[in-house]
Amino acid sequence: MALRHVRRLRVLSRSWQIRLTFIAGGLAVGLAAVGFAMLADAAQAWFQRLLSVSHFIVLGLTPAGFALSAYLSRRYFPNSGGSGIPQAIAARALVDETARVRLVSLRVAIGKVALTTIGLLVGGSIGREGPTVQVGASVMYAVGHISPRRQRGLILAGAAAGVAAAFNTPLAGIVFGIEEMSRSFETKTSGLVIGTVIAGGLVSLGLVGDYDYFGHTALVLSGVQGWIAVLLCGVVGGLAGGLFSRAVVAASGSWPGRAGRWLRTHPVLFAAACGGVVAGCGLASGGTIYGTGYTQVLNMLSSGIRPPENFGVLKLLATLASAISAIPGGIFSPSLAVGAGLGQNLAHLLPGVPLQIVVVLGMVSYFAGVVQAPITAFVIVTEMTNDHAMVVPLMLAALIAHAHSRVVCREGIYHALSRNFLPAHAHH
Repeated sequence: MALRHVRRLRVLSRSWQIRLTFIAGGLAVGLAAVGFAMLADAAQAWFQRLLSVSHFIVLGLTPAGFALSAYLSRRYFPNSGGSGIPQAIAARALVDETARVRLVSLRVAIGKVALTTIGLLVGGSIGREGPTVQVGASVMYAVGHISPRRQRGLILAGAAAGVAAAFNTPLAGIVFGIEEMSRSFETKTSGLVIGTVIAGGLVSLGLVGDYDYFGHTALVLSGVQGWIAVLLCGVVGGLAGGLFSRAVVAASGSWPGRAGRWLRTHPVLFAAACGGVVAGCGLASGGTIYGTGYTQVLNMLSSGIRPPENFGVLKLLATLASAISAIPGGIFSPSLAVGAGLGQNLAHLLPGVPLQIVVVLGMVSYFAGVVQAPITAFVIVTEMTNDHAMVVPLMLAALIAHAHSRVVCREGIYHALSRNFLPAHAHH
């Protein structure tokens, strides 16, 4: 009896050790996310000050900054390029610990934060939310050496907590973990993932306070034109998002011929050329396409202030150039901004529908088209705007967009890109 009691205590102690590991990791992810957000905001503020000196400063600054970021990423922080979500997905799929640590480690996390900040400082059309996923996964993986058998679950929990803390959207963090990171519901891990998200969210609440990412909207869809808007945004957003994903995935592969050889031998020069494209888009848009696009979306939703009519298309091109340059930086926020810009354009075809409604539908549609994760798309937009009256229209728009995106691009961008970090024999 005594021996059985001791064994039971050991099992209980081990169980609590695992729980505490997840909670401690969640708190660390929350701190990292808040610090990252502050750095990103400061970088964008500094860039705006530089623009106030001269708008043409980007013709030198942005290409040079892209080249610097690409060089530092390849030389000192391998596997820190791009969004970071594909690396986190690949890290869960790998069984070799040596290969896994190359994708999610504190070194990678430090490089991710520093180089994404540089990208924002020079006007890249990038976001910090995707990189926060890789940072969260890296932090949890570092904590997880206490519990090596739980490392796949720790990476999943860190990624989910990263989304939750970055956007202040706890439900979206959990849904993202299930729909995008794991592609399944893991009963054994679900409670630990939720606990980690709560821990990360509490840190964010304590340091930043409770807020809605894009403020609170009180939109209500009504009338036949409103439902036509759902269909139109779903189709256009889905096709545009699918085309974006297909272009990024194609650019990440081995291009044939001279172009492919040049890219393989001159990645830093290619990044500089991509920076030049971003600078050109910035000048053509009146300086509105730089950074995350958060300000432009917030202005459209809160006060109906429209950016230039070419904002959506130019933001898409600038985000595409930033993504294929392989500099560290995410596509979450820029994709929402592209969707908002396309929604603004479609609003001209729907004069009876309020601008804000078409903008929100455009956001969820384009985002769902890019990531092909429709549940995450409508949950995250609903939480960002705190407008639950739009849940059903957003759900329908996301599903329509997902279906049309798959016509153009058969697989979501993150899972397609994750294969670049996997050996041929890797498996789940």
